[in-house]
Amino acid sequence: MFVDKQELIAIFETEFEAWERLLAGLSTAQITSPSLPNGMSIKDTMAHLGAWQRRTIARLEAALHNHEPHFPQWAVELDEEESQDAVDRANAWILATNRDRPWADVHREWREGFLRFLELVRAIPKSDLRPGGKLAWMAEYQHSEVLAGAYDHHHSEHRGPLEAWLREHITYP
Repeated sequence: MFVDKQELIAIFETEFEAWERLLAGLSTAQITSPSLPNGMSIKDTMAHLGAWQRRTIARLEAALHNHEPHFPQWAVELDEEESQDAVDRANAWILATNRDRPWADVHREWREGFLRFLELVRAIPKSDLRPGGKLAWMAEYQHSEVLAGAYDHHHSEHRGPLEAWLREHITYP
């Protein structure tokens, strides 16, 4: 799937702004309360997004500088295909690692990471978003597919369902 670079940038800027609006409309108590259906808090969700976002950043930096990605060190090893079992173990580790961290730190890391991600998306040459020219470590994936997956993870898997839950359980616009 090829998406125009400017359209892609606009999509991610809109997603970032939507998250910032969502978070700004909630109190720290609402953000840190483990009241979501899965027993997690919004803070836990943001820590989760920030951790996976750092992996995407590593991929984008590697693509821009033509080298293997230097992933952040995790206690959980992921296999090349990121099997569901490995992802589940990684998610449990992310939750345990961040559970007691202050919201301000989690939010700052997520925010700085998203802004770095946007910076990298802006830096990717248009030609790199087109099919072809794959780096070996990206296997069959195109840059545009990696970016589409990042958007889907932030939006479809997390923000959309979270907003729906907030509308149902908390007075939320």
